Amino acid sequence: MLDTPDAVMAALRENDARPYGRTRTVTAEELVDAAEQFEDTGVRSMALLELMEAYEYDGERSKTPVVFARVLKLWDADPDGFGEWARHQVFWRFKWVAVALLDTPDVPLAAIRRWHTELRDRYRAAGFDLQPYYAQRYHLAVHTGTDVQNAYELWTARPRSELSDCHACETRARADHQVAAGDDARALEILRPVLDGQSTCAEEPYRSQAAALLPLLREGRLDEACSSHLTGYRFARGRAGMVRPVGQHIEFCALTGNEPRGLELLAENRDLFAVTGDPLGVLDFLTGVEVLIAALARAGHGSLAVSGPAGTAWTVDTLLVHLRTEADALAARFDARNGTDAVSAARRARLAARPLLAEPLALGVRAAAAPELGAAPAVAPAARRVVEPEPEDFTALVLRARELEVLGHPDADRLWKRIAERAAAPDFVHPEDAELGAPERLSAELAEQRAHDALQRDDHAEGAAGLLEAAELYERAGLPGPALMTRTRTLIVELGDVEGAVVDWAGLDAALAEAEALRAEGRMLDDDYLIILQSRAYAAHHDLVEALPEPSEETAGRFEAAVGGYHRTAVELGSARRAATSRQYTADAAARQGRLAEATAELREVLAQLEAAELPWHTPRVLGLLGQVLLQQGEPGQAVEVFHRALAEAVRWGEDAYPYAPTYMMLGHACMRVEDYGGAIRALSEAAARYDRKGVEAVEEAAQVRIQLADVLRGTGRAADAVAVLESVLDASAAGLDVRMLAQARLDLARGLVDLEEYRDAAEEYLRLADLVADWEDQETHTMVACEATLTLARADRWDAAEAALGRARQAHGKAPRVDQLAATLRELAQLTMRTRGAEGLDAALALLAEADGLGEAAEQSGQEYDDWYLRGGSHYERARCLAIADRHEEALAEVERAIAVYGRVGEPAESPLSAEETRSESLRSESLRAEAVRLAALIEGGDLGRPRAAVDRLTAGIARCEAAGLPEAAQVLASLRERFGSD
Repeated sequence: MLDTPDAVMAALRENDARPYGRTRTVTAEELVDAAEQFEDTGVRSMALLELMEAYEYDGERSKTPVVFARVLKLWDADPDGFGEWARHQVFWRFKWVAVALLDTPDVPLAAIRRWHTELRDRYRAAGFDLQPYYAQRYHLAVHTGTDVQNAYELWTARPRSELSDCHACETRARADHQVAAGDDARALEILRPVLDGQSTCAEEPYRSQAAALLPLLREGRLDEACSSHLTGYRFARGRAGMVRPVGQHIEFCALTGNEPRGLELLAENRDLFAVTGDPLGVLDFLTGVEVLIAALARAGHGSLAVSGPAGTAWTVDTLLVHLRTEADALAARFDARNGTDAVSAARRARLAARPLLAEPLALGVRAAAAPELGAAPAVAPAARRVVEPEPEDFTALVLRARELEVLGHPDADRLWKRIAERAAAPDFVHPEDAELGAPERLSAELAEQRAHDALQRDDHAEGAAGLLEAAELYERAGLPGPALMTRTRTLIVELGDVEGAVVDWAGLDAALAEAEALRAEGRMLDDDYLIILQSRAYAAHHDLVEALPEPSEETAGRFEAAVGGYHRTAVELGSARRAATSRQYTADAAARQGRLAEATAELREVLAQLEAAELPWHTPRVLGLLGQVLLQQGEPGQAVEVFHRALAEAVRWGEDAYPYAPTYMMLGHACMRVEDYGGAIRALSEAAARYDRKGVEAVEEAAQVRIQLADVLRGTGRAADAVAVLESVLDASAAGLDVRMLAQARLDLARGLVDLEEYRDAAEEYLRLADLVADWEDQETHTMVACEATLTLARADRWDAAEAALGRARQAHGKAPRVDQLAATLRELAQLTMRTRGAEGLDAALALLAEADGLGEAAEQSGQEYDDWYLRGGSHYERARCLAIADRHEEALAEVERAIAVYGRVGEPAESPLSAEETRSESLRSESLRAEAVRLAALIEGGDLGRPRAAVDRLTAGIARCEAAGLPEAAQVLASLRERFGSD
């Protein structure tokens, strides 16, 4: 019941704790009505200020001037009725009204200027500096495009004052000025304290992250641009008060080749089309969306279904018309009000922008929207080497394609595609040429190319059918050699890719016998014969790999015979390409059997052989395999270099079938090993994007890479980026993932949310995860999840749910003990209990610590392994903290001294049956904990109990012990505290 001023004030405090949005805004409106029943200026002013704030951050800024007029009326009538905070807010929110008037095209310029004068006069009369007044004049100048530089200098020449905009927001405005002047580098330098998190506010650094996106791209700082997008968009998503930044993030996606991601953002924010209270912000949003939609229209995707304003089914073409109509009209209203075309000119400049990168920027996140765009990005591919011109003469074109095919040259595919196009023309007539051959031969070759394309798509059935079609056409053309070769290849197309596929050795043996007979008759070309031998080598390699780690003598012998025969024949026939391929099988087999030095040497010789034979287009796959072997050998630095070479050569030669995704993934792993985390993040992001392009067949691979990427991001302090990546893994498609991969992603997401102190969302993830793993045989996982969920729920102030989760942890522990983790959970829960309830929570906290002690005693009796000294010392230490909070200082000191004693005995012979190295590690760990316990003891002794001399003596001894143990940082902490007590 809101029947007293105190009740209304309590409701206002409760509403203030809610996130900005419709619920908070509607409640604020209701509370204004409730406050009106009282002749209490304090309550009425607080209710109006709460409503004004709700409007400001919920996309209804245009309503704030009306509310503020009521605030000002109260102020003028009864300024003494305003509390200290409310008095400050009256003057602060003059600026909010100035911005709201500026952002609404129906408000005349004269009215805006009058308000600026009102602000100036009120500030001057109250004794405030006029820097905020000049800031508002600058914003007006930028908006209208008149006398901007002079207004900027008048503003920035004055020092900041009590009523200046927050440091972060002013910093962004100064950076925007530099961007408008074309100095991106200077703008980013100005923004650095905001982007680094040193200067923040309710909406910063998120607005600055959106503003920095394009400057970062233009400056080539792509990693920072990705991070700003991932972190900034998470905050802006779905917030009406952040309508402009959302538009900037969508624009960023369009200009980095991430159109599917842009469409996903558009779908998530379609409600922003309905925002009416922030016209200038809506115009910025519509323009950002138009950049994306116009790019898709230019790329020929006009009929693609997209999200738009509710109530209509939209395509790219229809939404583009709507956007142009609405945004042009809105811009024209601003221009008419301003008497300049500054607003329309800024809009035109944004729409004129084109993609800023040669290839799509890998963001690390998955985009589920419009998968068909993945095959046809609006961004041009990266420049490759110059290819040789296509012969105009059709016969010359075919003959050249055949030559390149034998060499395995990547240009062969391009020439065959051109041949297919010309042969399909209605007016095509097959030339009569003996060297070209019969039409059936050309038809067979084109059928073979179509089969290659199908196999590259992993469509094994279509590929095999295409090869059989080619074989039949070769037979009709009187070419039994190529016919046999293509039929033989059908025997191996499923090996290694289709589950259950086995080698048809009888068929391969028959094919070899027939090939040798044809060769004796002179009807088998050398390269066709080598392909049959290669098919046998491939099959033998498959059988060997399947039989590892202990292949039978027959399997190993068949591999040696098949690969050795292939290699010898290739050398005899002068085919450097085929000889190199045979040695790759040998090197791969050696690596898989642990003979890494042998594999490395073999592959380096292959590279030298290909270089000598002037066949550089075959090096990417050899380099990729060499990189893998080097990584296995523990040479990650060399592996990084080799993987980079492999990828560069693959791009250079246009090898579209190269396994880019796995190579980028392995490059990421190698970068992690050499602690090049930036390189790892870039490589893993690219790997995930490449797997995405493969479609549904690579969903799990993409998810696994993203889990690894998130782990690197979180480990390098980029928890918000990691969370964004994991949220994209756990979208609607997550149901198809392996359950353990799904559990890992959800666990990592929950931990990332904890890092961000988003405890309620983290708790939801932990609870979902607990349900997921509850029936697993591995109940240790359930114990771990329930323990982490308990603490997160407690941090989220959901204590009943935390108790329930603790019950699940106890139950799971009974089935699969995790003594150390459950004990640690109980200790931390005791700490949180005291932090929340103070001295009143002491009994509950001590009970939790007693339970932790009981876990150790039970484990001791049952012979379970656990970290006994860590558990005992931790309980003493935490009990001391709890007692100190409850002002039971003598007891607290006694407990912490027990902790010091436990930690001090670690590493002694009777306590430590470990190796010398393990003992050293344990000693360092325990000495560090002992130093912290000494610090707490000194605080209690010297501060709470008033014994500074004893505290100094304790600290002096502790410092000496830390220095002897090689813990200089711990010694410095104790020394700083000793100095404090020594000066008292």
